[in-house]
Amino acid sequence: MAVMLHLSLMETPPDMPVIYVITPTHMRPTQKADLTRLGNTLRQVPNLHWIVVEDAEVKSLKVTKFLLNSRIPYTHLNAPKPDYCQSGCVARGSEQRNLGMDWLRQNRGPLDSGVVYFGDDDNTYDLELFEEMRYTKQVSVWPVGLIAARWYERPLVRDGKVVGWYTGFPGRKFGTDMAGFAVNLNLILANPEARFVLKGAQSGMQESDFLSKLTKLEYLEPKANNCTKILVWHTRTESAPLYKHVKEKNVDIEA
Repeated sequence: MAVMLHLSLMETPPDMPVIYVITPTHMRPTQKADLTRLGNTLRQVPNLHWIVVEDAEVKSLKVTKFLLNSRIPYTHLNAPKPDYCQSGCVARGSEQRNLGMDWLRQNRGPLDSGVVYFGDDDNTYDLELFEEMRYTKQVSVWPVGLIAARWYERPLVRDGKVVGWYTGFPGRKFGTDMAGFAVNLNLILANPEARFVLKGAQSGMQESDFLSKLTKLEYLEPKANNCTKILVWHTRTESAPLYKHVKEKNVDIEA
């Protein structure tokens, strides 16, 4: 799989950990709009590497051209969803997240410092979030806004320790959303069995099952003012209307 990189224009301290943002993406009317919004955010974060993984048999020209022009250091990968997920799958994006981690395990080593974040392309992110996660020692956590028909979900913190979860989907060991945690790169590298489950996955359990392979509740690092400050919102565009694509004569519009 070809890897394409841009040199960052930002000067950063040599000891600043890299933030690796793994973003699954799939073809839809709002794909480029969502990637543009996220790219405009990530471009402002120093020492960041964007791993964009398309749910596709081949990389699309649209995403390829977008990343070439993004001015963000990036890796562009692709992995189609498995056959058993074609008609619907609760583990949406997990094949792509696993491939992003595989790339890190093949291209980074224990001497590399960094943090891994699973940043979907249709969420909204405050720039402060990335500096909150940058020095994660194992697994850091924070609230996520506009989720599960609630204003927010969040870890419950007492005396600086996570003791539980305020969530609309209780019963999980780690009651967090994909946007609500980051993992130290070396913890990912040291635990190759830590992957997202696809076949037989239970709805809402992807994050909890994954984190259970990496850490324990008492080791979680609460960020964002003891998990009282919302810095990421679950603003998914999946309910957008079915846009008609009517071709104009002799006009080629790139969407």
